[in-house]
Amino acid sequence: MGEENKTEVKEFILVGLTENQQLWVPLFILFTFVYVITILGNSAIVTLIIKSPLLHTPMYFLLSNLSFVDLCYSSVITPKMLENFLSIRKSISFNACVAQLYLFAVFATSECFLVTAMAYDRFVAICHPLLYTTMMSNDVVLALVAGAYTGGLLPSVAHALCVFLFPFCKSNKVNHFYCDIPPLLKLSCNTSYISKAIVFGLAISLGLASLSVILTSYVYIISAVMKISSTEGRDKAFSTCTSHLTVVLLFYCTVFFMYMRPGSGSSEDLDKLFSVFYTVVSPMLNPMIYSLRNTDVKVALRKVITSCIHRF
Repeated sequence: MGEENKTEVKEFILVGLTENQQLWVPLFILFTFVYVITILGNSAIVTLIIKSPLLHTPMYFLLSNLSFVDLCYSSVITPKMLENFLSIRKSISFNACVAQLYLFAVFATSECFLVTAMAYDRFVAICHPLLYTTMMSNDVVLALVAGAYTGGLLPSVAHALCVFLFPFCKSNKVNHFYCDIPPLLKLSCNTSYISKAIVFGLAISLGLASLSVILTSYVYIISAVMKISSTEGRDKAFSTCTSHLTVVLLFYCTVFFMYMRPGSGSSEDLDKLFSVFYTVVSPMLNPMIYSLRNTDVKVALRKVITSCIHRF
């Protein structure tokens, strides 16, 4: 492609969720409410786990980090989306777009590794209860969390380089509500498929590796639980896993749909719908899923509330 067709992009125009102006204010109100609930819910989970000695266990330490990551990657996307609902010209600077894509990739990938670490924690707790304190020692748990964040940082550099290393020549109009990888790749001058191969190769390899560990863990967990003679014991064992499985299902179904399928013939409106779910809605639902179905969280919350009432 000739150099005359290549332009230095200084900003991008985000099309947003919809170009129907009549929906902008109602959507702004709706997603403001969702974002506030997301902030309050995830902040409450993190604070509760820090404050309550009952929740000072590896499982809840991992959960607090999951809530922190949910809070972060929702905050990378939602404020700009809300701003654009009230703006006529929905622009984002080139550097801000790079930062948004990179940070979202970091936190989304870190979440992938954290839910994997949580599956391993449940596997050890149910299949090797006598060795739990050894296999899930403080050093091991800290290593798992550090690995999750490191695993989020490194692949995200490759993602950002593959998207922004080449010039953009088709347009600066991104048919999305944030700087995501697929719509930006469509604007790139790079017509070889190297960037796409690297991006989707990383997504597939990391996603399938993580999912393989989770599925393997639950094969052993189900096998161990089915050997428990009492119904009460089986129900208690399964109850510690259902919340995690629900979060895994919500996360992987949407991510696999977005990043691990052929791009040809896909609906951009459908892509946006799935993106809304895992960037905005899922971070709001996760603390609800864990708090509503978790007895320890409910007990700890009641103790904190009672303590606060007694102080006043």
